[in-house]
Amino acid sequence: MDHHKATGKQRQRRTFRVRKRLRGTPERPRLCVSRSHRNITAQVIDDLSGKTIVSASTFNKAIAKGLKYGGNTGAAEAIGKAIAERAIEAGVSQVCFDRGGSKYHGRVAALADAARAAGLKF
Repeated sequence: MDHHKATGKQRQRRTFRVRKRLRGTPERPRLCVSRSHRNITAQVIDDLSGKTIVSASTFNKAIAKGLKYGGNTGAAEAIGKAIAERAIEAGVSQVCFDRGGSKYHGRVAALADAARAAGLKF
């Protein structure tokens, strides 16, 4: 089997394994993190209504203006701080963390730590 297909299927299995235990509610929505080589995105999602409450990404010009590169831990920390500030503004103080198919390491951990430091409770 093609290596890229195999790794894609493994990532999908990991994502489903993590997501089957998490469900975002209005009181405690899901903080979903997705990353690529160049960018990182975070969304706070209420799964019961199927709506995204707030989001932050390195695609956002206001956030990306202060960053040299969107695919490193510095960018992840900036996104973590931004998502926490926006979530608290929207009235969300507690979330459940959805790392997706990624390990809790590097950029994903940096985003989570920055969000915790900015006042979001996991």
